[in-house]
Amino acid sequence: MKSYYFNSKPIMKKLFLSIVIFSLFSHANAQQGHEIKINLKNCKDTLVYLTYYQFDKNLLVDTVKPIKNGSIVFKGKNKLDKGIYSILGQNKSIYFDFFIDDQSQKIEINSDAATQFTSTLNSPNSKQENDFFDYIRFINSQKKNFDSVLITTKGMSKTDSTALVTAKQKLLSENIANYEKTFLEQTKGSYIGDVLNLKIEKTLKDVPKASNGRPDSIAVFNYYKKHYWDNVNFQDDGMVRTPFFANKMKRYFDALVVKNPDSVAVEIDRIMNKTVQSSIMYKLLLAHFTSTYETSKIMSFDKVFVYIVDHYFKTGKGNDLYNDDNIVKNIINRAEILRPLLLGQIAPDLPMITIEGHDKIAKMGFDTAKTSEEVTKLYYANSQEIEKTVLRLHSIKADYLVLVFWDVDCGHCKVEIPKLLETYHALLKEKKDIKVFCVYTQQEFEKYRDYVAENKLDWINVYDGVHFTNLKDKYDIYSTPVIYILDKNKKIKAKRIGEEQVKEIINAMELEYKAGVK
Repeated sequence: MKSYYFNSKPIMKKLFLSIVIFSLFSHANAQQGHEIKINLKNCKDTLVYLTYYQFDKNLLVDTVKPIKNGSIVFKGKNKLDKGIYSILGQNKSIYFDFFIDDQSQKIEINSDAATQFTSTLNSPNSKQENDFFDYIRFINSQKKNFDSVLITTKGMSKTDSTALVTAKQKLLSENIANYEKTFLEQTKGSYIGDVLNLKIEKTLKDVPKASNGRPDSIAVFNYYKKHYWDNVNFQDDGMVRTPFFANKMKRYFDALVVKNPDSVAVEIDRIMNKTVQSSIMYKLLLAHFTSTYETSKIMSFDKVFVYIVDHYFKTGKGNDLYNDDNIVKNIINRAEILRPLLLGQIAPDLPMITIEGHDKIAKMGFDTAKTSEEVTKLYYANSQEIEKTVLRLHSIKADYLVLVFWDVDCGHCKVEIPKLLETYHALLKEKKDIKVFCVYTQQEFEKYRDYVAENKLDWINVYDGVHFTNLKDKYDIYSTPVIYILDKNKKIKAKRIGEEQVKEIINAMELEYKAGVK
């Protein structure tokens, strides 16, 4: 059985951005200790787990086995960090949640496995815990009421069912809001009150009218954003040990922050400045922001990642985030790879070899060189002749320069490249000054040459025939195909886009040219 609000899913991240090291964030207080006694009538499990929420994860604290007659005791010499904890059955499903703070280190909880756990939850030695259980039961009852309404709409017309559902939803929302308001007033100043404050939405009650006579949606939005973090204590690590904080943070940046890297960076600083450096809150948020914007699928948001590295990791503010200095070095190195590839930057030059230039390069011995030392010797011994043979990206003149990295054996390339060829021809027919600089990333020349000929790729076809351009680092090529679009000054206008976006972006660039945008 799952708690009504549990929606935390562990997210797999790259190793050097992972923050699942439990010991890093374990700050148990050695005073008094803890003892959690749980009596689960009719419990047939042979073991149960005690876990707690931490940002978007649920981490293991302890395990009890075997269980006799439903009697479970979690006991330790150290105090538990305050937070929302969960009891999981042997199948690892959540039975119920409860909270731990400084006053509830020794607590008793009773329930009956023959029923829904939350319906019979009670604590004989904690009124506040019982209030929390009552709150959970109330929310669950409202959800059941709403579900019953959905059942009654079967067979009704869409108009009637929509009206009924909307009315019921409004009523239930009002019921929940009133209940939560009372609960918050009664628990103000307590940990569980602070937890509920994370969940409650701060909305404008008296919405003014806009000039068109309708409710002013801008005023509603501005109020909501301004008061979104009201009474949230970013200096209390207990806030991240809840099922609400991570989702609230993600929703803020997804829905309320302008989708612009500079705006996002400002908001990150604003949030981080509310925390205490080196606290768990600080570390979790910095790790979250670092990972989120290093792996963001939104074009240009890697600029946020570079900003974070410059202002936190390079300044030493993130050095104690991980217990491995190599991780910090990897993060900084990653930013240095991305820095010259940010939108608006001049694309790094690429000295490449054309298919026609292959024979000259092959005679120099590059095709048979087996080590980097051999390649280096060959390069410097033939540098003047090589320079006459290479074709440089920066030498290509075009209003729209499409830079493509691909591989003959790449399955996705076999789909994208023919489509891109069609788009290229279509844009040429529209008299667009467009060229495609198509870089083969591997070294199987014959296979590459034959594919180009058979598929009539009549654009600029090149490859790294002298093995001297590190495409992986220079253009962050870890998979193919990768498509960049450069303007006439070789500025990066778009990157890592799909073939279907090429025409749209070039049309937008054309409008910029006509408007005189540089």
